[in-house]
Amino acid sequence: MSELKTCFKRVDYDLAGLLHYLDIGDIGLPDIQRPFVWRNAKVRDLFDSMYRGFPVGYLLFWENAQPNGAKQIGVGAKQHPVSSRLIVDGQQRLTSLYAVFRGKRVLDEDYRVRQIEIAFRPRDGKFEVADAAIRKDPEWIANISDLWASGKSSYQMVKGFLTGLKAKVSLTEEEEEQLSHNLDRLFDLQKYPFTALEIASSVDEEQVADIFVRINSEGVKLNQADFILTLLSVFWDEGRAALEDFCRSSRQPPAPGAGASPFNHFIEPDPDQLLRGKDLETGVFSPERRDQQFTVLKDAQARVLDLKHWHQFLSALVGAGYRSGEMISSQNALLYAYAFYLIGRIRCGVPEHQLQKLIGRWFFFASLTGRYTSSPETVMDGDLNRVRGIGEAQPFVAVLEELMASALTNDFWTITLPAALESSSARNPELFAYVAAQNRLGAPVLFSHKKVSDLIDPALKTKKKPLERHHLFPRAWQEAQGESDLKVINQMANFALLEWPENIDISDDPPGVYVPKIRTRFKPDEWERMHELHALPAEWESIGYSDFLAARRRLMAGIIRRGFETL
Repeated sequence: MSELKTCFKRVDYDLAGLLHYLDIGDIGLPDIQRPFVWRNAKVRDLFDSMYRGFPVGYLLFWENAQPNGAKQIGVGAKQHPVSSRLIVDGQQRLTSLYAVFRGKRVLDEDYRVRQIEIAFRPRDGKFEVADAAIRKDPEWIANISDLWASGKSSYQMVKGFLTGLKAKVSLTEEEEEQLSHNLDRLFDLQKYPFTALEIASSVDEEQVADIFVRINSEGVKLNQADFILTLLSVFWDEGRAALEDFCRSSRQPPAPGAGASPFNHFIEPDPDQLLRGKDLETGVFSPERRDQQFTVLKDAQARVLDLKHWHQFLSALVGAGYRSGEMISSQNALLYAYAFYLIGRIRCGVPEHQLQKLIGRWFFFASLTGRYTSSPETVMDGDLNRVRGIGEAQPFVAVLEELMASALTNDFWTITLPAALESSSARNPELFAYVAAQNRLGAPVLFSHKKVSDLIDPALKTKKKPLERHHLFPRAWQEAQGESDLKVINQMANFALLEWPENIDISDDPPGVYVPKIRTRFKPDEWERMHELHALPAEWESIGYSDFLAARRRLMAGIIRRGFETL
């Protein structure tokens, strides 16, 4: 029987020592969890806790026996290109502390370089995020980074602040003493003690992966993708950089003439969203197996980041009637649909014209039914198992069609979906599917000759949204009738997309007043088609509100079904 041994040791540091190791690159930062610093308010809270002498949590490092390098904190080169310790837990704290104490710029969640400025008021020991008012107030040190980055001693720092403050306000000896004490305490944060638990370099990746999954950092569990990102930093840093570049570029429109870009109006992916990793067959670890898996990952990542594949997939979403991220209720549904697109195209050789419609249908279906809302990874693993081993077009298509048909029964369309439409949520997958179906069917905007699809084009840059959600039975009118329940007033079936000038003109009039006036602007066939594609019951303006809602929900479900069946 093998004897279980502790795989880590406890090491105590002071903050100055940690910062020194970060300076020279001896402690490296792998890209795990959230690879960007906290918001400034959270950095402020960290400094406040340390200043008060509160504990701020332990750190977890992994001794690095690998010859490759890892990403380091900050912007710029390091003395040690190979880090001897990698940060497993505590990344955000150390990145934040390093940025403030060294006055270094860091990357934010949008991959933009920025400075963190935390202010301190010595009179009462208060920390705050710097703003214009604080910068003008002599009571504040607007950016505490200046204290340490300047290289001045504690005496020089205190003397300089008091001289500047006394030029603006009068101070008693007691106030000067309190100010000096608080400034010394701030300066001495460099001596703040940290405890690190260091995992031995002899611990293999499988065990470290298990540790990663068990750690709970700030209430967010580290997952398998986080571990893969760490291994990328150690074993394949150029792959990590390519992944980050793709995610960064997806957020920023390319410069004129810059060529193709991942930028899109649907999603701003993070690196961990584009990674999945699991040995579904054996679960056995070995260095050879790791190398094999990295070979598979390198090939897969190249295909995932291929702009030809990415753009063709996004065009399938547009073809399904979805126009922008405002219509996406589930990023999981989008990313998993991309996985099926790649499988269909690369492994199974589905012709592109067929694949476009198939993936459009699949995304429409997955989004509408909330397929990946509950236990998404488990459901996706099950879906992937259905196509495991399939390498030809026809069987792959058949599996996806069978999964859709088994869920989208006649009962779903006539009972389940109308019931789901009884909601007042503004971000509802059924509502987005309804608008997508209207796009597919070429529906005009209600009371307009323009198309819905044209006015929700994300490329339109306007001061005011071209379309607004309009209460068909206005809220003010309903309240005047005695209805006060917003869940009833704001029913999904009580809304339609109108051009904003039309919405303003209608104001609070009931449909029995405004509909006859508008009707005169349209030919009978135009009016009929408009009402049909907006799921409006015949003579709806004169029927009771509850009857209207029930009838329109059934008609909306019918429009969604028609739109889906056109794919």
